[in-house]
Amino acid sequence: MSEAIKGLAPALVWKYFAEISRIPRPSKHEKQITDYIMETAKKLGLEAKRDKYLNVVVKKPASPGRERVPSLCLQGHVDMVPEKNKEKVHDFLKDPIELVRNGNMLMANGTTLGADNGIAVATYLAIMEDKSLVHGPLELLFTVDEETGLTGANNLKPGFLESKTMMNLDSEEEGSLYVGCSGGRNTHGTWKLAWENAPRGTVALKVIVKGLKGGHSGLEIDKGRGNSIKIINRVLLALDKAGARLSHIEGGNKSNAIPREAEAIIFVAKKDVKKAAVIIADWNDTAKAELSSVEPDLQILCEETTVKKAKVLKKAQQAALYQTISALPHGVLKMSADIPGLVETSTNVAIIKTEKGEIEMITSQRSSVESEILEALQTMNSIFTLGGAKAIHTEGYPGWKPNLNSKILAIAKQSYKNLYGKEPLVKAIHAGLECGIIGEKYPGMDMVSYGPTLEGVHSPDEKIHIDTVDKFWKFTLEILKNVN
Repeated sequence: MSEAIKGLAPALVWKYFAEISRIPRPSKHEKQITDYIMETAKKLGLEAKRDKYLNVVVKKPASPGRERVPSLCLQGHVDMVPEKNKEKVHDFLKDPIELVRNGNMLMANGTTLGADNGIAVATYLAIMEDKSLVHGPLELLFTVDEETGLTGANNLKPGFLESKTMMNLDSEEEGSLYVGCSGGRNTHGTWKLAWENAPRGTVALKVIVKGLKGGHSGLEIDKGRGNSIKIINRVLLALDKAGARLSHIEGGNKSNAIPREAEAIIFVAKKDVKKAAVIIADWNDTAKAELSSVEPDLQILCEETTVKKAKVLKKAQQAALYQTISALPHGVLKMSADIPGLVETSTNVAIIKTEKGEIEMITSQRSSVESEILEALQTMNSIFTLGGAKAIHTEGYPGWKPNLNSKILAIAKQSYKNLYGKEPLVKAIHAGLECGIIGEKYPGMDMVSYGPTLEGVHSPDEKIHIDTVDKFWKFTLEILKNVN
């Protein structure tokens, strides 16, 4: 047993959470974890099936006397976002997640924790094993590749599920029930690079932005956190005064995460190196002052570096790139007029990378209103096109329209009140839940989403509030008991 989970309740959930933390499961690499689920089901004598996309559904028969209760599906995804601190040595395809306990928080050592959505997976495995529970017929649905393409949910076939009611355990705020979510799409912009040799007498400098919190590009888009790509672009624009020429730029690595780090390689005349260093130091002070309350660890640094092939972008293309990044919006575009505090529409400048003669940027747009996603896509397309890039839009995922008359919502609200003497909050979420897709695949599916409290998902700062897991577990069991 991992020392980090020793003595925690509910013991069965934490046992399975520690076990799956030893199984690599980044998005698109879910074979090992689904093998484990299938083997566990077999060991427990439960019926299980897996489709060609690796989605798994496990059926657990009703407890005695509950056979006539309608079947209920509990759903979560098995994959996790593989983010780590730059200095951390970790292979997400081989290495286990190292669990670290700090008071009421469970974290990982320099990587994402995988509580999103590993806590649901562990809960379902515990439900599979625990024969003392009271419930009707259950379908435990484990989907794949939620984080990078929603591939599993998108490829569910008719007949894979029998249930007409579903609980998704992929929300991140204990005491809240979610009944709606945003849809989303990505916009990519690509420049074919026009290179030229770096001017003679220049020195290569690496400009680095690091120490930002990052986080989920939907759930934390309204927190005012710094975007490393937007910040480094402001620095590069300022470095024009020192005649800096761009050779390489990269930042961010997940379209659904606010970018935490970025770096660029520039060439500066030897006589202007000190001038460039002063500009960068001034920008370090400026950015830290702007973001002091939300990004206390932000750093903007520079260091001399060596480049084998000293190539730089032509001046006109460099200017177009900088202007495009500057023009791209990042953050909240519109708040909901109907649900106080809900972000309705947003966009995230997520990734920039230089490779194979191209610079590619990836941005993500979210909204609970389809027409507003289309407007955001048009905006991004226009900016990329005006900046000389080729713009394309990826296939998206649908939103989930709230149904405040939902039967499972009513049962969940009453169950929470029975346990804790107060009403849970009913909300919609500015993130893509698989509920939107599953509701489209299985029309009429009655759904609700909830979970324990998580922070910093999609970043190495991800943590789960330990005390909320026990409340979440008891709440789940109370709902199972009350479904009729």
